[in-house]
Amino acid sequence: MVSDPVMLREAPEGLASAVLKPLAASVLCPVEPVGRWFEALVKRRARNVSASFHELEDEKESSSESEDEELQLEEYPLLKTLEPKDWKNQDHYAVLGLGRLRYKATQRQIKSAHKAMVLKHHPDKRKAAGEQIGEGDNDYFTCITKANEILSDPLKRRAFDSVDPTFDNTIPSKSEAKENFIEVFQAAFERNARWSKNKHVPKLGNLNSSIEEVDAFYSFWYNFDSWREFSYLDEEEKEKAECRDERKWIEKQNRAARAQRKKEEMNRIRTLVDTAYNCDPRIKKFKEEEKARKEAEKKAKAEAKRKEQEEKEKQKQAELEIVRLAKEKEEEEARQQALQLKKEKEIQKKAIKKERQKLRTVCKNWNYFTDNQAENVKMMEDVEKLCDRLELVSLQTLNEVLASSTRDEGQVEIQKRIQEVNAQLAKEKEEAEARMRQATKSSDHVAGCGGGSKAWLEDDLQLLIKGVNIFPAGTNARWEVIANFINSHSTSGIKRTAKDVIHKAKNLQKLDPQQKDEINKKAFEKFNKEHSTAAATVDKAIPSERFEVPGCEINPWTAEEQKLLEQALKTYPVNTPERWEKIAATVPGRTKKDCMKRYKVNKYFSDLECYSSQNKLYIMKYKSVHIYKLLEHV
Repeated sequence: MVSDPVMLREAPEGLASAVLKPLAASVLCPVEPVGRWFEALVKRRARNVSASFHELEDEKESSSESEDEELQLEEYPLLKTLEPKDWKNQDHYAVLGLGRLRYKATQRQIKSAHKAMVLKHHPDKRKAAGEQIGEGDNDYFTCITKANEILSDPLKRRAFDSVDPTFDNTIPSKSEAKENFIEVFQAAFERNARWSKNKHVPKLGNLNSSIEEVDAFYSFWYNFDSWREFSYLDEEEKEKAECRDERKWIEKQNRAARAQRKKEEMNRIRTLVDTAYNCDPRIKKFKEEEKARKEAEKKAKAEAKRKEQEEKEKQKQAELEIVRLAKEKEEEEARQQALQLKKEKEIQKKAIKKERQKLRTVCKNWNYFTDNQAENVKMMEDVEKLCDRLELVSLQTLNEVLASSTRDEGQVEIQKRIQEVNAQLAKEKEEAEARMRQATKSSDHVAGCGGGSKAWLEDDLQLLIKGVNIFPAGTNARWEVIANFINSHSTSGIKRTAKDVIHKAKNLQKLDPQQKDEINKKAFEKFNKEHSTAAATVDKAIPSERFEVPGCEINPWTAEEQKLLEQALKTYPVNTPERWEKIAATVPGRTKKDCMKRYKVNKYFSDLECYSSQNKLYIMKYKSVHIYKLLEHV
């Protein structure tokens, strides 16, 4: 809407008029009237009166007072039987006659009810009527005073309302929900809605409610914020404490009790919501619809995937067909090229054959440039060597030179070419011999070193095999023990480490079975020979009981069994009843006798570490009980 043009005054005399900026057009803005004054205006117009806002407020207060005057109090029949000292357990609303209104009663109604109760039950009035009154606070009128004191204070009234004795805390059961879900749970949620800090509590709705409404309802109740608190049920009052420490202790006890009751209350609300959610037929319907939708999407996706797979298969078949045709074309081109190369080779072969024949003919015509029969045969061999070694171009060049030269010149040219061929053959032979020597040297180095810097002799290999057989897997520090065994028995003077022994053992595992059998056979023959001689000597010297050779078992122990045995020995100490039966039970596949024998073998090798190399070797070689006992004090 454009306003009418504004007429400006003329400039004063002596000054010029000038337009600095044009006026903007007028704009209409929507205005919404709000406030209590607007509300009073609406009421005045509705009533067709011209009262002011304050007059309407006075009218509202007067109407409230009239409502209070019409308040009907309910006489509490047990009022006179109340115990004044037990005022905390009484129903304050019932005492004042507000049992019907309860938490909905206003402060004006509470004040009016107290006034009416005072006029009727005041001790002075009853005494004037001839009634017998108790002394001090023993009269039931104290209960009326306490009820008014609690309900007149907003904080104390809130604490009492939180533990309202008439409130129904029960939760509907699933059987009740099956009959009429909406009615049963609508009443339960309406009862509990009074505890909500948020006054806008959503309704449960009906069976036709949308999924958004249902989700909003359960989301509100699953995040329910309750103002209900249980300070009214405090067992002790801190005002009664005699000192500061006692007051702190009472506050601590009260806080703990309130927190526990608050937790139980929230669990009750959560149980109510969970029960309603599980029994809600709308949730079941929504889940079925969601399941059907997902199934439809899944089928559509599978169908789309199938079509996509078919398209890919068709595309793949087309690509394979293209590749097949390209491959056939390449094969045809390769075949034609091979035929062409074959023809060229045939032509070149015929040309070489022709040139060779030409060279042989020229040399034969000149009697191979000699009259001596022996030299003639040698020259024939040299000419054949030239025919074999020279290429087509060299043969053609040589034949052209021979055709244009005399017999002596041809002999010189032939000798020159023979010397070149012999020099080339000698060079190739030297290179081949050098390669052969290098290969032989590398092979000998690998076979002698066994992957390390120290050569392994046959005796050391036999000692290694023997040590591996004597000390099986599961032996403590097995490879160090084998290395010490080899160093003690070896005559080569080379000291072996555990790393060298492990590396060589791995290399021996990679040998052919025939080589392994041959090495084992030699080692066994040598061991048998030495053992029979040494055993006979020892038997003659000290006839005694012998050790069973450690590690030479039919069923050797694995590393896992050794670990289980060690753990069982720690778990069941020496004073454990039936110790070895329990230890055998923890090692699968082993008997009590096997475990005891293995324990003795392990103890034998652990004790062996404290002896010198010579004594240790003597014990390991002959395994004699008496020798072992004799050397214990060495």
